[in-house]
Amino acid sequence: MFRRLALGVLCCAWFVCAAGPAWAHVTISPGSAPAGSDAVLAFNVPDESGTASTTEVEVDFPTDHPIAAADVKPIPGWTATVDTMKVSSPIKTDSGDVTEAVSKVTWTGGKIGPGQFEQFVVSVGLPEDASSLEFKALQTYDDGKVVRWIESTPKGGTEPENPAPTLTLTKDTAASSGTGATVPKDVATHSDVDGAKTLAIVAIVVGAVGVVLGAVGLTRRRSSAS
Repeated sequence: MFRRLALGVLCCAWFVCAAGPAWAHVTISPGSAPAGSDAVLAFNVPDESGTASTTEVEVDFPTDHPIAAADVKPIPGWTATVDTMKVSSPIKTDSGDVTEAVSKVTWTGGKIGPGQFEQFVVSVGLPEDASSLEFKALQTYDDGKVVRWIESTPKGGTEPENPAPTLTLTKDTAASSGTGATVPKDVATHSDVDGAKTLAIVAIVVGAVGVVLGAVGLTRRRSSAS
């Protein structure tokens, strides 16, 4: 009886520890931001393959409402390359008008294993004349497969199979009254993940001890009764 209880507890612990944050598609966090503000955007990339690892992530920036520049947060093991393009109309920035915009950011050199995820973070200045921005993404696996997250989601319609990460721009500028970009609250960090796992393990251990003590008490009562 005690062996079966111990085995059940160990199985529960394994499932909790193995579980972690995951997204069904490549998504963007936060999902919305004030138009014309400075924003920190995280592209959440899960590895959905059961056998292959993600080795390259490319995020294409919008061309209809171009973004002048992008600062990339370093990720150990990954190299980020920012490509630019010429724009027909100069982009107005705090530093003056610029004639180039970001065309894409590509991360290479790292690896996202099956069942894992990574967040690729950039700091950008958002345009004022748009209601939404679409960031098409390409995810390359080490077996040669390329998943293209490039499909637009119609307003009020059904989400396509491979939707492009989309940022909604709002008219509320209160959040951008500061002088610098702020990391969004819904961007998970590795410490958040580790902390959640630690709490889960503690809860499992406490529960397991309770189960075992209850079983011991029940066995003793049965022995006394007999």
